Amino acid sequence: MIQTVDLTYAGTEKMVETVHISVNRQGLHSITGQIESVVSSSGITSGLCTLFVQHTSASLLIQENADPSAQYDLERWLNRLVPENDKMYTHTCEGPDDMPAHIKSAITATSLSIPIINSALGLGVWQGIYLWEHRHAQTRRQVLVHVGG
Repeated sequence: MIQTVDLTYAGTEKMVETVHISVNRQGLHSITGQIESVVSSSGITSGLCTLFVQHTSASLLIQENADPSAQYDLERWLNRLVPENDKMYTHTCEGPDDMPAHIKSAITATSLSIPIINSALGLGVWQGIYLWEHRHAQTRRQVLVHVGG
């Protein structure tokens, strides 16, 4: 589901949409198509697309989209860096992935900026946009997409 708010300031076009993403596992989930759709429908030919995830246990990433082993290796590396069930954690009310998810979100990005060139995202050939879910449970996340030109 996508919600749209259109804003116009002194001849400058801007649009904010909320993209809802359902995930069923921890890890990287491609959202490139949803973001491309928002940019395409905006009608903006040159500008900037800013993304912001509205959660404290998920993040955003631009990463290789061709070889899934790159995503797998990143997921494993981050899980090794920030393990679950660490006895130092006190914030565990929602389970053993609770505090690690907050730490992972804190050390990764919760917002991204991508140029819009000729009505398209200025991503490289091998780049995709990912929601990085840090919790195990099925959930629904919101990403704000601001498109301005």
